[in-house]
Amino acid sequence: MTLFLGLIIGVTVGVTITLVSNRQANRTREARARIAERRAADAERLAELGSLTSGLAHEIKNPLSTVILNAQLVDEAIRDLEAAEDQTAPILRRVDALVREADRLRTILTDFLRFAGRFQLDLQPTDLIREVEDVLDFFHPQVNAAEVVLRPDLPTGPLMIPIDAGLFKQALLNLLINAVHAMEQNPPGHPRELLVRVLEGSEGAAVHVIDSGPGVPDEIRERIFHPYVSGTPGGSGLGLPTARRIIEEHGGRIGLDVLPGRGSDFSIVLPRSIANDDTETAKDDGISQSSPSP
Repeated sequence: MTLFLGLIIGVTVGVTITLVSNRQANRTREARARIAERRAADAERLAELGSLTSGLAHEIKNPLSTVILNAQLVDEAIRDLEAAEDQTAPILRRVDALVREADRLRTILTDFLRFAGRFQLDLQPTDLIREVEDVLDFFHPQVNAAEVVLRPDLPTGPLMIPIDAGLFKQALLNLLINAVHAMEQNPPGHPRELLVRVLEGSEGAAVHVIDSGPGVPDEIRERIFHPYVSGTPGGSGLGLPTARRIIEEHGGRIGLDVLPGRGSDFSIVLPRSIANDDTETAKDDGISQSSPSP
């Protein structure tokens, strides 16, 4: 009898545990399903919002170009008038201000469209060193115009990384432009040096863009990669967020190491291969994240 009661109790306990476990598993599955549905709905709303804002930006950009063209024609017409300079000079200043501000707005819209657009990556095994050299050659005239000393520190051999060459160049160019603009705030006599260093690790490569500017202010350091946050006067605040989007689409990451009193070190870290969604993202990449200042 005792054995029979024990058997009944054991079966009852087992069934109860199974029911509780199944109920908990069902609740977990239902919670995950709800989360997935919310994420899908959020993604759909964001996609709709992105399409709407991109379309609106396009609608503004096109007539804005017409405004700039007509303002330039007005400027030429005023200069052709047979009128005293003291009469035309104030009007020309206003027209010039109109052209400048309209052109600045067009630049902001162009940056926004680039940031909000969808990136279709064409990943191909590419020599990262060659692509960096191409960007530096293209950017050299702007560096010279800003009286900045460019110091490349690149490996001699090829470094094959799967990237979309065009988008990678855009991201790197955004970092270079940001660095040069930062050094425009240097006081007279303070050196303007730009170091571009490529490091190879066991899991991939890192491209460091190191400037000798004033560094990123503490109050915006945590938000520097957010849209419309800029550490330089007149910046659109979209160059760094766009660069981050591009690099993250590559499966990499972009970071900032502030060098107190010596500038900023922006780093692009790219994997040697694109990891699957199930791969642990916190894996050590074997690449040094810090680099000496110029």
